Amino acid sequence: MATVRRRVFSLLSRTQNFNFNTKSHLTVPLSQPINSKSDDQMLFRILESCKLFPNLRTAVAVHNKIIKHGYVIANMMITSFMEIGETDIAKNVFSAIPARDVITWNSTIGGYVKNGLFKDSIDIFKEMLRKNIEPDGFTFASVVTACARLGALRHAKWVHGLMIEKRIEVNYILSSALVDMYSRCGRIETAKEIFNTAQRTDVSVWNAMINGLALHGLALDAILVFSIMKVENVSPDSVTFVGILTACSHCGFIEEGRKYFNLMQREHSIQPQLEHYGAMVDLLARAGLIEEAYAMIKEMRMEPDVVIWRALLSACRTHKNPELGEVAIKRIKHLESGDYVLLSNIYSSMKKWDSAETVRYTMKKNGVRKCSGKSLVELRGVIHQFKAADRYHPETEAIYRVLDALIHRTRMQGYVSMSDLVFMDISEEEKEENLNYHSEKLALTYAIIKSSPGTEIQISKNLRTCPDCHSWMKIVSQVLNRVITVRDRIRFHRFESGFCTCGDYW
Repeated sequence: MATVRRRVFSLLSRTQNFNFNTKSHLTVPLSQPINSKSDDQMLFRILESCKLFPNLRTAVAVHNKIIKHGYVIANMMITSFMEIGETDIAKNVFSAIPARDVITWNSTIGGYVKNGLFKDSIDIFKEMLRKNIEPDGFTFASVVTACARLGALRHAKWVHGLMIEKRIEVNYILSSALVDMYSRCGRIETAKEIFNTAQRTDVSVWNAMINGLALHGLALDAILVFSIMKVENVSPDSVTFVGILTACSHCGFIEEGRKYFNLMQREHSIQPQLEHYGAMVDLLARAGLIEEAYAMIKEMRMEPDVVIWRALLSACRTHKNPELGEVAIKRIKHLESGDYVLLSNIYSSMKKWDSAETVRYTMKKNGVRKCSGKSLVELRGVIHQFKAADRYHPETEAIYRVLDALIHRTRMQGYVSMSDLVFMDISEEEKEENLNYHSEKLALTYAIIKSSPGTEIQISKNLRTCPDCHSWMKIVSQVLNRVITVRDRIRFHRFESGFCTCGDYW
């Protein structure tokens, strides 16, 4: 790192008397033309060095030189700041340019997407349209990705409509992005339609479809798409196998998972990476083959990452294996709230209250706060958020009144609270009350109040949906004749007529 630092300052020292103590801020118009090709190349080298060594002070110092050059260098500056996560500074550079071209807008929109600021990227895109700047295929590739990550169906349809209106040529990059977008927005059938009409010579289009099917738990469909790849002479890559193994994991297809894991190496000479091992460990552990999953971890050729250990830890909770749970916890270098909660729940499920309390005490001592479950529902363009036992919504009284009536009605149809899921040493009545007001129940109830009978409802949750809510929503879908889609942290659940697409395995 020190070598990189010297490299940066060496490059800067060759420029026209750069002042390293500059307090220049990013508000000077970047409007003068490029002076020479050599200067352009030199500044490119400087910016590349700033990427390698994300020193904000050094990067800002470059600005004094940048203002003497044109938009090409400004765009490079935006990209460099986005690369090191300095999105606010990148936006300041963007705002300082008096007349932005499409590349400048694309650099900013794409940078926001790469930094996970999906809503901001869509806001910039809307501003671009207001300025009458025509977006191109690169613009739409970024915006479609943002819609996919947000799961914002209304925005997704709007953006896709704009692409059609502006006659944007749909290449394999955009085809992949569109398939991914509709899959993540809960419209897998639309994703299939786009896939079936797309040019499918590039493997990325196939990967988007297979991963989308995996997200919806449609393993048989994913396997079918994989077999069609062979017929159409498209060679799978490592991403393809991540998708197919994930699909097998979501459906408990153990033998199929083993088959594709071996096929990947034997027929396609693709060596397993962390993602492939992670999918296999998840597949085996979730199916109850925890010892086999642990054996695979020990046989890995590389160091297991935190995702793999958490997959094992999660299965240890489901299958009540505190010994291996403790092994997994010790291998996770930076424990988060979910790790503590999983281990505590393992002990609580076995009624080892003292051990569970010790874990919670350690969590409190280390200043780790439990991650709250949140559920979102979009109604008439407004996103409503709920937490468990939330009473901050302005229509709380109506929500709780309707929810209590719904719970009573579903009990008449056979719903029974899964009180054993509440890992606290409290009474049965308190456990039932705890379950009744989970965030997804509140979100669903509000959507029922605010929508017309028969309207499909879609909910997003930041954690895995709990088995009690899952059981309850199946009955609600039957009682109210509603289609309910829940996108949780792992996959989609589509409830209809008392059944879920996951087959009660997730």
